[in-house]
Amino acid sequence: MTTFATKSKEMTIREWINDRLIHGKPYFSVEDIRVAFPDIVENTMRRDLSRLVASKIVITVYRGFYVIVPPQYAVDLKIPAYFYIDQLMSYIGKPYYLSLLTAGVLWGAAHQRPQRTSVTTIPPRARTSIIRNDDLLWTYRSHISDEFLKTKNSETGTIKYSNAELTAIDLIQYEHLIGGLSRAATVLSELVENTNFHNAAISGLFSLTTVPTIQRLGFVLDEILDESEQANIVHNQLIQYAPNYTYQFLGRRSLHIKYNCNKRWKIYINTHIEPDDI
Repeated sequence: MTTFATKSKEMTIREWINDRLIHGKPYFSVEDIRVAFPDIVENTMRRDLSRLVASKIVITVYRGFYVIVPPQYAVDLKIPAYFYIDQLMSYIGKPYYLSLLTAGVLWGAAHQRPQRTSVTTIPPRARTSIIRNDDLLWTYRSHISDEFLKTKNSETGTIKYSNAELTAIDLIQYEHLIGGLSRAATVLSELVENTNFHNAAISGLFSLTTVPTIQRLGFVLDEILDESEQANIVHNQLIQYAPNYTYQFLGRRSLHIKYNCNKRWKIYINTHIEPDDI
């Protein structure tokens, strides 16, 4: 079987890139080029890549990783992260999942469409800048378990995203990254029909977050969205997981304000949550 590497003996880098696109591999790394062109001079490779970027034939989405621009995205060069994220994270060598508002959309919560694609991975932090790729919003967890992830087909393979319960937890824990608790509650109102927090205490799901996050999630489900069935499940699991949970502020940015408290969830209600009408 002929490979990209053997073909490259008779190809320029431009021709090699076109061949990858034809064969359904619209992405590559600098190391891929070094393997395919073992005799290439480093300065020559860098110059050729710069020309390809300038000609809008490829774009760089991470240091050392490139995406070949498909015809359907050639006008504005806005290639969705779904197109390359699985391959990029394989290149980086880290587990990942699409999260927050991005995961919400994949679960059908399309009312709050994100401007950026949320990707959760493990530390250390990504070595890239918003100048190189402003489409990716990175968040980090110390551990990622496939048990709480789903997969979905994409144009170039598959993508991983958080299950409904982990998505709900992330929306509350990282609400400051998506526009606040009101926006989190709006997405939760569309997401909750897919959630089931049975066994969250023993499955390891709650160990991925903090006890205050679970309290805030339960409060939002119970008092804001009137989702008593799911709220009751979360409350039962919370009592199993952290029976001695203590009072926490609802809003983490208004700690000097205290209105009243919710005894069930042990929440100081110091901020107003108003989800959008769906």
